[in-house]
Amino acid sequence: MNPLDTEEKRMDPADVDRVHAHADEHLDALVQQLADWVRIPGVAGVAENQMTLQRSANWLAGVLRATGSPRVELWEVEGGAPAVYAEWCGAPGAPTVLVYSHHDVRSAKPENWGQVDPFEPAVRDGRLWGRGASDAKGQVLCHVWGLRAHLAATGRTAPAVNVKLLVEGEEEAQSTHLAQLLDAHPEATAADVVLLSDTTLWRADAPAVCRGLRGSLNATLQVTGPGRDAHSGAVSGPAPNPLHAVAALVARLHDEDGRVTLPGFYDDVEPVPEAERAAIADLPYSDADWLARSETHRIVGERGWTPLERLWLRPAVEVLTIVAGDVDPPTRGAIPSVARVDLSIRTVPGQRVHRVAEQLRAWVAEQMPGYVDWELTVPLATTQEAYRTPDDVPALGVLRAAMADGWRTDHVGSMRNAGGSPASLLHDTTGAPVLFFGTGLVEDHWHDSDESVLIDLLRAGTATLAAFWSRLADGDDAIDRRTTGR
Repeated sequence: MNPLDTEEKRMDPADVDRVHAHADEHLDALVQQLADWVRIPGVAGVAENQMTLQRSANWLAGVLRATGSPRVELWEVEGGAPAVYAEWCGAPGAPTVLVYSHHDVRSAKPENWGQVDPFEPAVRDGRLWGRGASDAKGQVLCHVWGLRAHLAATGRTAPAVNVKLLVEGEEEAQSTHLAQLLDAHPEATAADVVLLSDTTLWRADAPAVCRGLRGSLNATLQVTGPGRDAHSGAVSGPAPNPLHAVAALVARLHDEDGRVTLPGFYDDVEPVPEAERAAIADLPYSDADWLARSETHRIVGERGWTPLERLWLRPAVEVLTIVAGDVDPPTRGAIPSVARVDLSIRTVPGQRVHRVAEQLRAWVAEQMPGYVDWELTVPLATTQEAYRTPDDVPALGVLRAAMADGWRTDHVGSMRNAGGSPASLLHDTTGAPVLFFGTGLVEDHWHDSDESVLIDLLRAGTATLAAFWSRLADGDDAIDRRTTGR
């Protein structure tokens, strides 16, 4: 049964109307503000972009001060990018929510962008185009304007709950210093619940609450054959080719059923509740729609699971890069001395990244032939564990109802996300459960050329978040403080 089919969960229609009226009236201002922010190219992980990341953080800090936050800070970290922290904590006894997102963006190659220059945004076809428009600057500004809509609709001068906003500058670089920042500010990050906004929706016309996301682990294997690149006409045959070894290993990563072949890889995977599988099956889905929106052309993967289950509920191993020899023509006709392969492993609840790393190391050692030298690097410091919101978190129902308000619908589904985030770190640090809400879509082209955000979803996201703050304040059992002591 749809959890919204109970009358007591419905928000006063007049309050919903006021929220939507504010979101509609100020949508153009939100889009203009987002365009201004997109023009700041705060690319993660590149030393020469440190000052643009600083400008991005200062820009957001100014917006948050203008929104009325009495406390706005830049959290600096040596060797890293600044995070922005703001809070509205004027509601004693009310729930405290820590909102997390990020302001850094992925690098962009302008020559691959056909709509706009990545940092010269433009509006067309109902979308704002530009790097970071969806991932995740648009999601951050939904929170800004959601707070403003909440205040306008309720006539309050401060939110009805205590809101803390943390927007880091290194998420696209695996949140390198986030743990350090959280440890340095324990009072600021104390919360009853965390709301993470760096996620996607299933479809623009089918709102669904995200219940969790996969973990992530990256690895690089470097294989060395000859002492230098060697002319194939002179040494071909007896000379060791590192690319052959890499290709053979990659070919053995999956069996004929699409399962990952690392011994023990699936041993710790938690069973998926049948109710959640049923909820995912209830989402509007067709192969044709998925292939058109994702532009992936074919559906592959683990036999016995539906495409959405493979995407959200099952672990995966992907090959991201194979580099060897003369990547750009013309070729020199040489056997490469070195070949490198980059792997991305997505884990699910029950798996632990350190155990998966051990499984990978053991498997690679068994597979690599003796005629090459090799080194496997697995940077555990930047891994992320999978996380699933527990079923008994009352605020999960509040968020679902708020999404119904934001979309003006009686049905909100359930989903998960395929990517990773520091959700587990935020949970472990705060002791609070993590909820997820974002306004991205697979067709937004995160990390790819021609990134964009659907403007209608910015409106729906703003209305949802405004309703969430009101609902959270009105629900006596919306937050369970037994674990946090607040």
